[in-house]
Order: sequence, then structure tokens, then C-alpha cells
Amino acid sequence: MKNWYHSWRAAIRIARRDAWRFKGRSFLVLAMLALPIVGVSAADLTQRSSELSPAQQLDRDLGKADAVINDPGLGGVALMQNPKGDNYQPVKEYGDSEPWPEGKTDITAALPAGAKSLVDTVGMAKLKTAHGLRNTSVRELKAADPMAEGIMVLDRGRFPEKPGEVAATNAFLESSGLYVGSKLTARGLDTTYRIVGAYELPDDLKEAQVNALPGALLAPLDKVLAAAELPGTDASDSYLATVPGGAGFTWNMVKETNTKGVTVTSRAVTLNPPPDSDVALYQKDGWSSHGDNSSGNATELAILSTVVGLVMLEICLLAGPAFAVGARRSRRQLGLVGANGGDRHHIRAIVLSGGLVIGVVAAVVGTALGIGLTFALRPVLEGVLGQRFGSFDVRPLELLGIALLAVVTGLLAAIVPAVTASRQTVVASLTGRRGIRKANRVLPIVGLTAVVLGAGIALYGSAVSDKPIIVGGGSALAELGVVALTPTLVGLFGRIGRWLPLSPRLALRDAVRNRGRTAPAVAAVLAAVAGTVAVATYSASSDAQSEARYEPRLPHGAVAILSPESAVDVPSMRDDTQKLLPTDVRADVDRVVVGKKSCSAYGGGDDCGRYEIVRPKAYECPLWLYDASGEDPAEKYSKAERRELAKDWRCLQNDYGVGSEGGEILIGDDRLLKVLKIDDPGASEALANGRAVSFVKQNIVPDGADKGTGKGTGKGGATTAATTAANSVAAPKDGTNGTIGVRLISAEDVDEADAAGMKGEEPPGTVKSIPAHQVAGGQNAYGVTMIVPPKAAEKAGFTTVPLGSFFSTERQPSDAQEQRLNGELAKTGSDSTLTIEKGFTPENSGTLLALAVFAGLVTIGAAGIATGLAQADAEPDLKTLAAVGAPTRVRKALSGFQCGVVAAMGVVLGSASGILPAIGLRFTERRAEEQMYAQALDEGWGAWQDVTAPFVPVVIPWATLGMLLVVVPLGAALLAALVTRSRGALARRAVI
Repeated sequence: MKNWYHSWRAAIRIARRDAWRFKGRSFLVLAMLALPIVGVSAADLTQRSSELSPAQQLDRDLGKADAVINDPGLGGVALMQNPKGDNYQPVKEYGDSEPWPEGKTDITAALPAGAKSLVDTVGMAKLKTAHGLRNTSVRELKAADPMAEGIMVLDRGRFPEKPGEVAATNAFLESSGLYVGSKLTARGLDTTYRIVGAYELPDDLKEAQVNALPGALLAPLDKVLAAAELPGTDASDSYLATVPGGAGFTWNMVKETNTKGVTVTSRAVTLNPPPDSDVALYQKDGWSSHGDNSSGNATELAILSTVVGLVMLEICLLAGPAFAVGARRSRRQLGLVGANGGDRHHIRAIVLSGGLVIGVVAAVVGTALGIGLTFALRPVLEGVLGQRFGSFDVRPLELLGIALLAVVTGLLAAIVPAVTASRQTVVASLTGRRGIRKANRVLPIVGLTAVVLGAGIALYGSAVSDKPIIVGGGSALAELGVVALTPTLVGLFGRIGRWLPLSPRLALRDAVRNRGRTAPAVAAVLAAVAGTVAVATYSASSDAQSEARYEPRLPHGAVAILSPESAVDVPSMRDDTQKLLPTDVRADVDRVVVGKKSCSAYGGGDDCGRYEIVRPKAYECPLWLYDASGEDPAEKYSKAERRELAKDWRCLQNDYGVGSEGGEILIGDDRLLKVLKIDDPGASEALANGRAVSFVKQNIVPDGADKGTGKGTGKGGATTAATTAANSVAAPKDGTNGTIGVRLISAEDVDEADAAGMKGEEPPGTVKSIPAHQVAGGQNAYGVTMIVPPKAAEKAGFTTVPLGSFFSTERQPSDAQEQRLNGELAKTGSDSTLTIEKGFTPENSGTLLALAVFAGLVTIGAAGIATGLAQADAEPDLKTLAAVGAPTRVRKALSGFQCGVVAAMGVVLGSASGILPAIGLRFTERRAEEQMYAQALDEGWGAWQDVTAPFVPVVIPWATLGMLLVVVPLGAALLAALVTRSRGALARRAVI
């Protein structure tokens, strides 16, 4: 034990001295080992610090209150909830034929006796800023009250104390151009407010919010907006509450409060939840306190372990040659150790100590830098994450485990050089002679076995299993096998040397003869390039698939600016678009509202109804036609019948595009046809004559046709697919004239209409008949269902409001023009949608370039390390060449070709290895999509536009491969030649 201790102590001292002597090499290895530790330790600290404990999260949500009580909008019916209050459902079971409860609840009536409360109201308001208008969240909460302490953190100034005062978040002040002391007004409200303070929300630093006292801003603004028939602030109330006694808001109090139709988030219950048996919600089918995510965690752990293992392998492959360089340059010193009685294990200990010393230093430096950078950059990290840390959470055991990775990696990188150095004889080490070592016969067999086994696993994963992790695991195993085969493959490359000129032939011969230093560098390049090629192939294939599936939302270059929520800002939006973009034809469109003019196109809201197009029963798709039984209509048919019905014209869907965003009816004229490039003279004539234009054949009833139910409707459940197809009415012909029915459903009849639709009954409402023209087939309307001219809309009694405009352009708008328009639209504070059709844009082009650059840097680094080792090893050959009269440029040329040969071999092998996992993953995705497509056809969904036949191509990224195979090796060779000295150092004869 004593001898072991002293020998390792001496070895470590020698390794420390050598590391200090060769600072450049030591710093290179130190950086390779320390940089991952810096990143991982900083990521660990950031992740742990940003994770809030339940108590910390409650402080930010509840302040100092015992609970917060919310109205879920279920009309006050009795509820049951989980302990956290984020899942709930009514106690009563509601069937498909019963309407779901909805409506507001009086929270104050649900407060426990003796409880103190603080109202917290949140709504949206368009506030005037230095740049225009901004739709901003307004929170009415008495933030200065001790009960609210912790919800908002005051940065400067104070919280409002009077109705005419407000405070604002720093995010709002930065984006609005205002400051503490500025005046603030809301659009439509004459009252002026003064900003008296700035605060932040610890959980959302990027949230733009304004704080006012309860009732000071939202209620007056709602009155003004309601009088003008404009959308309101959509304010919602919750209450912070404290209860007497020290037990807090108990679970029994929560259950009692649930009976009054509200939910509760209680501090006491969240920190000390009741048993599952006492939670009524968990006794329902489909509910549980927690899901079993063990399989997901196992998958994540497997992926993380694989990534860590591959990173360690890459570092070992890169750092291993560096340790070999050190051992080669220290061979005389190691020879002296052997001459003075040292045996092989002492030599191995000295070289391994080099890895240990640098690994320990890298662990300490990397961990220290990770902690220091995280602490110093804490405000920056919090800003990026958008939330404040709960605390600076340092977990020593986790950081120790991360640091040990550097030590282990350093030792692993030094193992092969240590074994190689220990096999050198004392005479060979002292004289500088290179011994001849027989090739390892076991390693190629192991590598070939791993390649075959890994390829088989990947093939199984892509052909049989639907789990991508199997393909990834098999590909990783195959790549490790190729790494093990690298020395043998390097030897095979040597056979092409006979056809090369002198310098590249010498470089290739030297690489083959010294596989111990060439193979690790080639394997490092192989690993980096393989990963790059795999991701690049997968990304290029995904882009090709996306391009094939891409469907334009408008004609190329066309522009649409729509505001389905509010019509107030539409005139200014139209003018701004026409002024800032190179527009040609402008087509203004309106939309139909039922009820107040402030009603949204998406429906909902007080006093807001809706409209729907009335289709004849004969034109309804049997797969979707409900009857009084309420059962799914598709269940009446077999899989084969569903597939047949999916091809029926009545079931085809084509509603993709911008035109569907304003509803099924657009009020416009023939200019919209020009923008959409609809080539149908009959359609233009129809609009001019007051007829609507229909793009969906299921909606129009030709003149003289039966408007009844017709035959083959699939009603009653007795009709088969064969009889349905046989009795199906013919589709209206292109260019035919007819009528379209539009049912107007008032706000009072919406619930009744919903219930009638589920039963297959006729819903209430007034039906308006509009004369219409069916557009010729083959026209892409980009989601527009029908266009109604203004005269026809007025004649039918429709209430219309401005929706937006469609524009054709003289040329494609530039990004700068689009940004300027977005800036102008932002000043209005409107919820508008701007669409500029630019065609398909690849998402991964930047990724491919970044991957190629990364692989190039790794290749140059690994090849450079191998070249440095080759120069140290081949110095006698260079001196021999100089002695026989070789010019000085031969030294540079040989160095460049040595670097280029290593880079070329690694890139070629890596490119071949990287394609396998990408192809396997694509085949796995193809099988999954084929299964989903078959299921969609079986279920009767084949008529939907987003259900298309699978197209999962495999595309080789030739540009990236060309850069890797040609540019990177040439760049590495030129760089090595440029940094190599023309003349070597003078040598002295070794004396034995």
C-alpha cells in the first residue's frame, strides 16, 4: 500500500510538472474538458433555481392570503375539485342531450363567515402610449394591502392610492415609451390617470400590465364601450381571502365552498393535501391524483444517458491524441523512468496522472466558472426565462457528479496513450525509435459485431416498431462499432496511396503506419460528422415533406388584413396597408353579425347570436348527419363503407385559407375574385347582378331542384353505403344558378339550436334565401365559402360590419415593408391578422449551415491535433527529406496533407455512418403516418383536407455533404500548411 501511494504520488507530481511545462497542450485539453462542465453546471443551477417550491409559488399567487377563490363560469352549480384547484367538474353528470352549465357566480356569497377578502379583477383595455395604442392587461387590485404582498414587487415609486392613479410593469413602460409620472388614458374614456409606480410580476417579467384600484378603470371603460356597441374589457373577478384561526383555508372549507359553484386554491390544502380517498373528483372514472409517467421518465433518462455518453466519447476521441502527443514528446523522460527501475505500471500511472490532473483542474475550473457565471448573469438569465429565481439553489451532490464527469473523461482519454507508452521498450524510448506494434485482431471483430447488431436493431425499429428510440439506440450502437473499426478502415484507405503524388502518399502512408494516433482523430471526426449528416438528412427530408404538403393561404404575393374581433380599426388598417405595401387591387370585405355590431366573428358574448348555412338533407354527408338517437353517424357504417363515403362529393372539405377567418359569408364584390385569381366570368356577372357566388357545392340548391331531404341521406341507421351511394343526388353542375339558405339564430335561441343540432332536429331561427351562382370547379378560393354582394346582403336584412381587405400586389412585399406595417398596426392596438403569402419557406436552412460549421470546426480541431502528433512523430522523416535535398515547402505540404488525410477519412466515414439513423427515423415516421392515414380512412375522416396520403421522403442534403467532403478537408489542409514552419528545429544525436 505504501509503495502504491508513493508511486502514484510521484506520477502525479511528474504529470503536474509536464502539464505546466506544455501549457498550450494542457490548456487545449483543459478547455475541451471544462467547457461541457461549465455549460452543464450552469444549466443545473439555472434549472434548480428557477424551480419554485410549492410555498414559493403560493407566495407569488396568493400573496399573504390563505386562499384565492375563482369563478369557473358554470352558473353556480355545485362542483368538486382537486386539492390544487386546477381541475374541477360539476357534481351532476350532464349527458350529451343536456346543455353544459354556464354563467357567472357571485363569489362574495361563497366566502366563509368571518373571512376578509380582497377583490382581484383582470381585463383588457386599449391604452394610449407614446407610439399609439396597445391592448394591455389591466389588473384592479389594491396592491398596497398586506394581503397582496408578494404578488407584485414594487421596483420604484408606489402603488396607486387614489382612483386617478395607476402603476405599471417595467415591461409595459419599456414597450409604451412612458415612465413613472406620465399620464395614461384608455381609448374611449375621458378620464386621465397618472403613473405613480413601476412594478414587476415575479412569475412573468415580460407581462405588460397596468395596476389600478378596484373599480377605477375597467368598470367606467366598460360602460363607455357598451354605449358605443364596442367589445368590452372581458373583466373577470377572483377574491383573495384570509380566514380567522391558524388552520388556514382547510379542505372541509374548500368542499363547502365548492357547493356554491366556485373553486378554491388554498395554501393549507396545497401544502398538505388530503388523501385521495377524501377527494370526490378522484373517485370519478378517468381522474386520478397523478399519472404514471415512468415510461416517459425512462425514455428521457435513456436519451440523456445516450447524449452524455456520446459527448464523453467525442471528448475522449479529441483529447486522447493530445495525451498521446504529450506521451510521445515525453518518451525520453519515460525511458529514464524505466531505466531507473520503473516498470510498465509506473509508466501507465504517469500518463494516466496527466489525464487525472487535467481532469481535476477542469472539474474545479468548470464548476467554479459555471457557478460564477450563473450568479453574475442571474438578472440576464431571469430575463431570458421571464421569471425570478426562487433562490440561488446550489446542490453540491449534483455539482459533484457533474464535476466527476470531467475527471472520468480525462482518465478515459488517457487510457489508450498510457497503454501504448507502457509497451515501448526502454531502448526505443531513449533513442526515439518507433516500435512496431501488431494490429489488434479483437477490436475489428467487436466493431463489426456492433455494426451488424446496431444496424439490425435500427432496421427492426424502422420496419416493425413505432418507437424512434429503438432506431436511435441501434444507430448509436452501429456508430460505436464503426468507431471500433476505424483502425482497420484507416488501413484500407492506405491502398489508394500508390496512385497519389509524393506528399499525399507520404501523408497517407504515415497515417496508416501510425494508426494509434490517426484512428482516434479520425473517429472524433467520424462521430461529429455522423451526427451532423444524420440531423442534416432528417432536416432536409422534413423540409421536403413540408414543401410537398404546403398549401398557400392566398395567391402568391397577395395580402389580407382582417380583424374578426372588432370592426373599429378596420378603416385605418386598410389605409395603412395600402400606403405601406406595393398594392394593386384592393377588395374590401365585410362580415355578418347577429346581434350587436360588437359581436365577434367567432361567436359568443352577451347578446350575440350566430348564423349558419342551411344545407338540404340530401346534400349532407351521411358520416356527419346526426339523428334523434344522438349517436355518432359514422358508427352505422363499416370501415369499407366509410372509405367509400369519404370519396362522396357531399363529404369533401376544402376550407383551408385566410378566407375562412371571417366566417362562411364574406360581403364583397368582383374585386375579391380578381385578388383570389378566380377565373370565372359567370361569377363576376353574378355579383354584378346581385347574386352571391358559392365555392362549396353542398350549399347551393339549383333552381328547380327538390329542397327536401332527398334520398340516401343515411337517416335512421338502416341505409348502407351501397344504397347511400346509389341514391345520392347528383352534385350541382359548375356554373349553375340556385339559392343558398342562411339561418339567423338570435342570442336567445343559441342554446336551443345547439341542443337541436345534437338531436338532428331543425334548429330555431329565421332562414333567408339568397340567389347564388356556383363557381366552376378546380378554382382555389383559399377558404372562402361564399361571397355575397352588398346589395344582396342589404336585401336579405343582414347586419354587416367591416372585416378587412384583400390586396393583390405589384411585387412581393419586402420584410422591411412588412415590419413597418406591423408597427403601424400595433399602434392601433387592434387584434388584426396580417397575412402575406410568400410561398413555402424552409425552416431548417439555418440549421443545416450551423451543423456544417460545427462539424467543420470539430474536423479541423481533431485533424489539427492528429497533425501535431504526426509532426512530433515524423520529425526524423522530415530531416531525412531535408538531408537528401527536398525543398523546404515539402514540410508545409506534408503537414497540410497529413491534416487533410485525417479530415477526409473522418468525413467520408462519418457521412456514410450518419445517413443510417436518418433513414431509419424517416421510415419509422412513414409507418406511423401510414397507420394514421389508414385509421382516418377507416373512421371516415378521409374527406377532410388535412387527411392526405402519406408522403415521407428521404432527401440527401447534397450541399451540406459537398461542403463536408470537399471544403472542410481542403480548409483543414490549407490551414495546417499555413501554420507549419518551413524549417524544423536542430536535432542532436541521442547518446546511449
